[in-house]
Amino acid sequence: MTVSPDQAARFAETFDRMVANINAAILGKDHVVRLALTCLLSEGHLLLEDYPGTGKTSLAKALANTVKGTNARIQFTPDLLPSDVTGVQIYDQRQQQFEFVPGPIFHSIVLADEINRASPKTQSALLEVMEEGQVTVDGVAHPVGKPFMVIATQNPIEQAGTYRLPEAQLDRFLMKTSIGYPDHDATVALLEGSAVRDRSAWVDPVILDTAVSQLSALADHVLVRPEVLGYVSRIADASRRHPKVRLGVSPRGCLALVRCAKTWAVAHGRSFVTVDDILCLALPVLGHRILVGSEAQFDGVTVDQVIGEIFQDVAAPDLRAA
Repeated sequence: MTVSPDQAARFAETFDRMVANINAAILGKDHVVRLALTCLLSEGHLLLEDYPGTGKTSLAKALANTVKGTNARIQFTPDLLPSDVTGVQIYDQRQQQFEFVPGPIFHSIVLADEINRASPKTQSALLEVMEEGQVTVDGVAHPVGKPFMVIATQNPIEQAGTYRLPEAQLDRFLMKTSIGYPDHDATVALLEGSAVRDRSAWVDPVILDTAVSQLSALADHVLVRPEVLGYVSRIADASRRHPKVRLGVSPRGCLALVRCAKTWAVAHGRSFVTVDDILCLALPVLGHRILVGSEAQFDGVTVDQVIGEIFQDVAAPDLRAA
């Protein structure tokens, strides 16, 4: 099955309506909203490293309201237990049996606020559900349903008393990005509407939650030419051989980039992936999967710079001549 031009056009129209809907709650952040929606429709999870008060909770709520789903916010603290996230078995004396009480993870969009403040044991409680879409308690698997997306946040300026996410857990996130502060015009518009306490509450559904899986399935059939796949493979290989890199892009990272590129392409009305799609998504998809060596970090080298050098060294395919 291939995506027809008509299907791509309808997908792009729906995607744009969803973006416009969320933009009513998150002012001036069109690109970030598009990344978040791409992450959702690619059936992945999003890590936001951002300052307090930039709209992370509003983004999660607006995203859930747009797809007519449910949302929950979990404030991660050092005393948070795994059962506080996943749920717990409680003994029912009337029925004389244990009953599973679902935790807040059983929602469509889950905001894991300041995830690095929780203990590693509690952080690891998310690994199974993020990868397999289910929670196992006392040997019994409980599916969380679809759509399901974790939006986790980290505060980049307060690291005291935090537990850094290990590389294996970082790799579970399809994308990592930041919302950032709004520009002047968006700030003024936000202040003019200061009487509205929760802008995300005004966001109405655009599609049903069941349609998210249909859109995701359509994106899976977007064409990726062998030349583009080879380009992604060469990028990953170059990241592993880069002298300033301690850990390069894994095969899972390559799959993540291709999966996101398919959704990004059809969201722009195309039934095929281009090199520009790969370039646009490289930093949010690969940035948290590349670890710069300690000596290079000491010299001030950043992941952004490394990715820039990799794309300079790896020649992009000329699809017109292919």
